[in-house]
Amino acid sequence: MAITAAMVKELRELTGAGMMDCKKALGETDGDMDAAVEYLRKNGQAKAEKKAGRIAAEGLCRVAVKDDKTAAVVEVNSETDFVAKNADFQAYVEAVATQAVDSDAADLDAFMAEAWHVDTTKTVKDALVDKIAVIGENLNIRRFRKVVASDGCVVTYVHGGGRIGVIVEAATNVVNDAVKEAMTNIAMQVAALSPKYISTADVSEEYKAHEKEIIAEQIKNDPKMAGKPEKVIEGAVNGRLNKELKEVCLLEQVYVKAEDGKQSVAKYIEQVAKENNAELSIKSFVRFETGEGLEKKEENFAEEVAKQMGGN
Repeated sequence: MAITAAMVKELRELTGAGMMDCKKALGETDGDMDAAVEYLRKNGQAKAEKKAGRIAAEGLCRVAVKDDKTAAVVEVNSETDFVAKNADFQAYVEAVATQAVDSDAADLDAFMAEAWHVDTTKTVKDALVDKIAVIGENLNIRRFRKVVASDGCVVTYVHGGGRIGVIVEAATNVVNDAVKEAMTNIAMQVAALSPKYISTADVSEEYKAHEKEIIAEQIKNDPKMAGKPEKVIEGAVNGRLNKELKEVCLLEQVYVKAEDGKQSVAKYIEQVAKENNAELSIKSFVRFETGEGLEKKEENFAEEVAKQMGGN
């Protein structure tokens, strides 16, 4: 069967594959469009397997909100920042976030095995493999988190075009624009200052003991503290620990928009609660930062070009 330019164009639109790949697929399947799509999918899967070993440490975080009570955040990684800025990749990450907000999966394996909401004949994993074939880089759905507020509301915030995604869950008996705006301000705080805990009450005694041990050793090696009474040293240790806890505990942090530069997040929440005649507290928060904890590959562009020219 003669392969026409219109057939190649149609197959490209269906699959996003390259022109020559589409022409070859149609030739191999005698112009059968469905078979050609399947041919490219199979070829794409083979390519995806080869790409799976590459480091995917760039990418995007995206959030999806179903209502005031349900939200999800996802991190999808790519190999390069260039792909992270690609409209097709961004739309795909949005779709993954939508999948997550409707998902009941308890872990990533269960999530990847779910039917893909865009095309239920595929799983989430199948759709990822297809996207790898189209984009030409290793991609990875690294993590997701869904939050459902049982006694309040959720708000979300995305910073830096998708570098950081945040969900804040508030326990409150009043859900209005003022309360949601305040919780969005808190989400911005979480994005900016990256707290590890809500309050000091959430910090384990093991963590405190470990930090005190480190601080005590630092003070022991400080010439200015040499010969100081044990009580003074103990006070210095506790003082430094409390200062550290104020940095890692959300409610103890200085509120980033504080007019006096001193108001804590806890005091800000108290203020908002009073103004809205509400019972208001932070129940949980989630903060994803793209690529955190992942090793990023050092690229040598000249070396890469030289390899390609040499046929390697």
